[in-house]
Amino acid sequence: MAFNEKMADSVREMIAAVEGNVEEKRMFSGLCFMVNDKMCVAVRESSIMVRLDPVMFEEIAGKEGVEPMVHNGREMKGYFFVDEDVLKTKKQLAYWVNLALDFNKFAKSSKKKK
Repeated sequence: MAFNEKMADSVREMIAAVEGNVEEKRMFSGLCFMVNDKMCVAVRESSIMVRLDPVMFEEIAGKEGVEPMVHNGREMKGYFFVDEDVLKTKKQLAYWVNLALDFNKFAKSSKKKK
């Protein structure tokens, strides 16, 4: 699984300031940052996946370089891919990472597989 190492390092640095449990897992063809056992941000080869408040779906889906995550033919409300073309500066990347971290406080934990 190839992912953008430089972007992963930047995301890692931003998330390191968070209090709580941060875990890195390889998934979604990249590296996923789990915060307090909840999916938060995943770094892929040329994009990131962010988990945001589903209430923001319409607002976020219309932004440049952003597309909703589709899994098994179904749009996953609250999950978005953000293309690296709109993540060229640390400020742009921080915007998306911080949105994901803000929602993470309220997001439900994923069910653990037994």
